[in-house]
Amino acid sequence: MAHGTLKAVSSRFDLDFCASAPETRNTEHGTLNTAKRQRGTVLFIALIVLVAMTLAGIAIMRSVDTATLIAGNLAFKQATIQSADNGVEQAYQWLLANRTVLANTNLGAGYYSSRPGSEPDWNDPLTWTSAATVGTDAAGNTTSYVIHRLCNCPDTLYNGTCASGSAQQCALTTASNVAPPPGQGDSFAVGASGFLEDPKAYYRITVRTQGPRNTTSYVQSMVAIAL
Repeated sequence: MAHGTLKAVSSRFDLDFCASAPETRNTEHGTLNTAKRQRGTVLFIALIVLVAMTLAGIAIMRSVDTATLIAGNLAFKQATIQSADNGVEQAYQWLLANRTVLANTNLGAGYYSSRPGSEPDWNDPLTWTSAATVGTDAAGNTTSYVIHRLCNCPDTLYNGTCASGSAQQCALTTASNVAPPPGQGDSFAVGASGFLEDPKAYYRITVRTQGPRNTTSYVQSMVAIAL
């Protein structure tokens, strides 16, 4: 009787084991599928992060390149301005050396004895046809200048009569009739004589400097030269 009972229990155990075995395999199979799905999601996220990092790296590289380019352009611009200042000095020295003939236009030297009828287009190459060229420096900057005497009529003395019959009008500083207070180098003693100033005519110097990378700078300066 006991043996029969044991056999029955054993049969039930086998049946229960057989019945539960497919369920266990199903559970394990479901767990395996879930792991695969998780690994696929991680791969997708990793690809997105990789693309984002790549785009960020490219953006940083382009930003650095742009900053370098801007810094280089500013350096070239500053170099052209320095060369233009030298052009102003060269034009001023030419005026001093030619004080006796400044009533006449000299296109070969970039000099006009009267102001232009209308303001020139300084970006137009034709404006610089008669410009005087200072030269090209070591940095590759080429400097040119033109000079305009600030008078109404060309080829006429500052106090002369224009071809039209009207009086010449120039921008001048006139000599004072009264001696000015003593200046630098004068005597400050009571009753010391002062020195009267000579009249001066005004000239406008316009300088153009062309450098590397199509860099162009324009500088204008007003100077007064004693007559």
